[in-house]
Amino acid sequence: MILAVDQGTTGTTCLTLDRDLRVVGRGYRELPQHFPRPGWVEHDPEEIWTSVVEAAAEAGGDPDTVAITNQRETTILWERATGKPVAPAIVWQDRRTADRCRELDADLIRSRTGLVPDPYFSATKLEWLLREQGGREGLAFGTVDSYLVWRLTGGEQHVIDVTNASRTLLVSLETLDWDDELLELFGVPRDVLPRIVGSAETVGEGQLLGRTMTIRGIAGDQQAALYGQGCTTAGAVKNTYGTGCFLMAFTGSKRVASKHGLLTTVACSADGGAAYALEGSVFIAGAGVQWLRDELGVIPTSAHVEALARTVPDTLGTHFVPAFVGLGAPHWDADARGAWLGLTRGAGRAHLARAVLEAIAWQSRDLLDAVIDDGAPRPRELRVDGGAAANDLLMQMQADFLGLPIARPALIETTALGAGLLAAQALGWKDAGRAARKVAKRYAPRMDRSEREQRLKAWRRAVEAARAATRP
Repeated sequence: MILAVDQGTTGTTCLTLDRDLRVVGRGYRELPQHFPRPGWVEHDPEEIWTSVVEAAAEAGGDPDTVAITNQRETTILWERATGKPVAPAIVWQDRRTADRCRELDADLIRSRTGLVPDPYFSATKLEWLLREQGGREGLAFGTVDSYLVWRLTGGEQHVIDVTNASRTLLVSLETLDWDDELLELFGVPRDVLPRIVGSAETVGEGQLLGRTMTIRGIAGDQQAALYGQGCTTAGAVKNTYGTGCFLMAFTGSKRVASKHGLLTTVACSADGGAAYALEGSVFIAGAGVQWLRDELGVIPTSAHVEALARTVPDTLGTHFVPAFVGLGAPHWDADARGAWLGLTRGAGRAHLARAVLEAIAWQSRDLLDAVIDDGAPRPRELRVDGGAAANDLLMQMQADFLGLPIARPALIETTALGAGLLAAQALGWKDAGRAARKVAKRYAPRMDRSEREQRLKAWRRAVEAARAATRP
């Protein structure tokens, strides 16, 4: 059996998978979010580890292999001697380094890494942490996969998989290795860096819940979801609906340079060779639903948002632009902030709930348009996964706003499945996971084209109004 650990931004899911990658056990623990200042988002690394241990215990079973997928750009710095973190983990949503990113050479960053100079990525977070430590020695950097492997192996393995490494702003897409010029740019000494390993590589032995398990199969969450959806042929597209939304189009061995703010990033391939994808990132998706729940008290649980939104036929003309931490692709506007627009006295809780769901779907429409404008063929369908993919209303909205069928698999925890598939690849298992990848439900578009285009224009006017409100 394989224990697939999916350590995400708002919680950790563990699946125990059998030889056919069928789920025989499941565990989940929510992960506390910490917001010490406006624009700052942090995690406690010890709470990350505890969530993994507890979710794994709940998943149960008798696994002898552990596979890992994780929130990607989140940055952790710890003492090599003790394994103790020297500061809270800086989460990918954190915007504290926005001023530093504005100083960077965007052309250099994009040409070398396929990314853009934005606080989203790890390098400026690591630079900030190292500066706070004042030249202190004996430190180790890692993304969440690195930290979990370190804990599992008792500090014997300090590694990062190539997909996570490609999200740091420190790796050349040409060499798939740490880049000396970028390390110098961000003041990162090589001795803090982990060793880069392949996504389907066997890393070593680890201890979890008193058991010895072999660590094999590691990938960033979105690359794992792409692989879990079977998107290993050029042009295949998936969208993951979680804390954020992440749309990825597999481009194979070709590195496509985007003209529309998309990222060129490393992907997992069926043969283990170098592969790439175009990616668009929405920072606030499910996190907007959590905001309705936690800050406004509009819904008692996130699961209630669909039922509430269904009680009204539309948003009464209101738009929600969820730029709480800026906007990702295709805008890359770190200064933008969230806004409600078009509010009238008649707008109520249900209209707000529906507007939050529509914002998720419209942002994803913007990403797919950018992928197609960059030269990718228009897909025949969009494959979806992640927790919010279980929301039937949201999926119908997505089909309507895209004018494309939506395909939802039987197992929407495709991120964990992708990690399990990478472990199966390392083990040499053939045809594993075929049943789990099967489509369970399809959503056909119902909205006519003229209405779709009219509403798209209204959405984009709302986004521009929100962005304009924060400009000097």
